Amino acid sequence: MFSWYSKVSAGERRTFWACFGGWALDALDVQMFSLVIPAIIAEWGISKTEAGLVSGVTLVASALGGWICGAAADRFGRVRTLQITVAWFSIFTLLSAFAQNFPQFIVLKALQGFGFGGEWAAGAVLMAETIRNEHRGKAMGAVQSAWAVGWGAAVLLYAGVFSFLPATLGWRVMFGVGILPALLIIYVRRNVKEPEVPAAKASTKQAAASAKRIPLLSIFAPDVLRMTLIGGLLGVGAHGGYAALTTWLPTFLKTERHLSVLGTGGYLAVIIVAFFCGCIAASYLLDAIGRRQTILLFSVCCVATVILYVFLPMSNHAMLALGFPLGFFAAGIPASMGALFNELYPRGTRGTGVGFCYNFGRVVSAGFPVMVGHLATQYSLGFAIGIDAAIAYAIVAISVLMLPETRGRTLTEDPVV
Repeated sequence: MFSWYSKVSAGERRTFWACFGGWALDALDVQMFSLVIPAIIAEWGISKTEAGLVSGVTLVASALGGWICGAAADRFGRVRTLQITVAWFSIFTLLSAFAQNFPQFIVLKALQGFGFGGEWAAGAVLMAETIRNEHRGKAMGAVQSAWAVGWGAAVLLYAGVFSFLPATLGWRVMFGVGILPALLIIYVRRNVKEPEVPAAKASTKQAAASAKRIPLLSIFAPDVLRMTLIGGLLGVGAHGGYAALTTWLPTFLKTERHLSVLGTGGYLAVIIVAFFCGCIAASYLLDAIGRRQTILLFSVCCVATVILYVFLPMSNHAMLALGFPLGFFAAGIPASMGALFNELYPRGTRGTGVGFCYNFGRVVSAGFPVMVGHLATQYSLGFAIGIDAAIAYAIVAISVLMLPETRGRTLTEDPVV
């Protein structure tokens, strides 16, 4: 599964580790907030609704960052945009540690989110254009697994900091550590090169038309509009299913199943390890059986696992065991989207398209937890979660069936629409 790494060049490896490190450090900074929510609530006496608003605002800002910075990567280069976005989210994570009140904090978190979304878009395109065709799926899926590494690091940092410091100081120290990703810029500047720009194949007329496009709106041009609409729909289903599960499943297991294992470190460890393994498995399958088949397989398995989770009677131990396949299959879909989205767009609009399709789904996905809550007023919470997840992952399956298979595509080629 990992033999591909020895077959790529030193430059490809350096790019891989730069993007892997950036995504892991992104996760470290982002997951901090979910761990310190109780301390933040106590610090300023805010409600849980206001604490949830921070996550919502950060999510919207990250989506805008992905779209805008994706366009910047098309205009100014992948490496330069990656450096700027890493510096951006590192600085605003650090500044969040010095927030004096809740309004300041929510503004700083929104600005952090903008950089976080932008870093993924720039890094994903840089990886796709650097890694050779036959190993692109494996490399990009493996990079997505870095989220689990950063998530685990955030949990360990939280445990260490809050073991020795009071909560009023501990959360500020954690955000202060968030400046560390800025060190990645030194590595990127020294070791990562901008992908070579292929010789233009388009006619003079096509080139002129492309040059007149507004960068952010270039993905809505007639030649790529279909890819943008279907790709955005795929992102909606992938993120919507994940959002519904992570938002409501803990409440369901606590209130309707009366299970206590959710409060243990073992449950969190299982989910993190499952996410990592799901990304690695998807990375292998992307190049072995193709992009469409991989996403379709994981979406069907997600529906089946969720149905088992919400309708089968389970003990604590059974729930803990079934948590692994649930996290495993849920991780495989986002791990697959980077390779697919990059291969759907031509170079001039690739960054914009990747940033939009991935992040548009993240914003719209906020409606799926709301749908679960609405259905739960008339039916059981378990039934509502099952229906919601089935709808979300059905959207994934239908969307991917409407897209072409892109495995092995050379990114200098014109995409198949």
